[in-house]
Amino acid sequence: MPVLFTTDGSPGHRRLAQWQDIVCDVYVGLDCTSDLGSAFRGSVTHTALGRAVCSEVASDRQRVHRTSQRIARADADYVLIALGREGIGGVVQDGRDTVIRPGEFAIYDTTRPYELQFDAAFRQTVFKLPRDMLQRRIGATEAVTAISFGADSPLQPLAYDFIIRLCERADHIGTEHAERLSDQAADLVAMTLAERLRTQPLPASSHRAALLYRIKAHVRTHLADPDLSLATAARELGLSARYVNDLFSDEQLSFQRFVLAERLRQCQRDLGMPALAHRHISEIALSWGFNDLSHFGRVFRAQFGLSPREWRRTAVKR
Repeated sequence: MPVLFTTDGSPGHRRLAQWQDIVCDVYVGLDCTSDLGSAFRGSVTHTALGRAVCSEVASDRQRVHRTSQRIARADADYVLIALGREGIGGVVQDGRDTVIRPGEFAIYDTTRPYELQFDAAFRQTVFKLPRDMLQRRIGATEAVTAISFGADSPLQPLAYDFIIRLCERADHIGTEHAERLSDQAADLVAMTLAERLRTQPLPASSHRAALLYRIKAHVRTHLADPDLSLATAARELGLSARYVNDLFSDEQLSFQRFVLAERLRQCQRDLGMPALAHRHISEIALSWGFNDLSHFGRVFRAQFGLSPREWRRTAVKR
């Protein structure tokens, strides 16, 4: 695929800003950060294949966020299939997180917030599909985002190899074949995802599941707000508080327990990140909506068996 952009030759003080601009052009509106500053390097390729887009991204360590604010300004919906080539990348979406190693792939949906984590240099092929191409084949994607697909079944490596080879040759494929090949790729991905869906327990009904996913997405978007509550969330979503908790009961949860678990998970993650070692524990707790530090310490220990300080010390040693 032809190189669309590289930071090589760019002024150091402009590299990250230019990188974010081009990544937003190739993929969707994203916020990119890296602690490397002017030392950051990256490159992106881009080739259209019918309605799909093949690209390859290679860069130094960075964090990428798809925020609710970015989503609100979007005018097109996509599903991105990230295929690992070199290095390791993390994906967080819909309450799950996974890593993508060489030979593996995962998907994420641009209509909901997600985070990509790269702690070292990496290279990925990214296959961008209009969301409707996948949705009309398997329906909603919420149950299969941020899950790694590798070699658990014959279909998974077949899908990986097909998309990699397709993207490597995309700029040599004529328009008369491009649409059909992108459809075949979507078929193969859909079969792989459907196979995984059949092995996963699903919620009571698709309608209730869709509402619950919507509530969870709202919670994750507002986790940092210490005033997040069942009453305000229900009101903003047009539901009753009792019905919200009834939906959570499908997973033996309540709204409050889900919010607490999500906040603790984010704090645990941040406390284990070397890049955030300079931030005080209290600052991290407050940034995720905790406003009582004694309470935070107690519930953190109850959840993980260690105090926040002990967890951070143990994580740094690993």
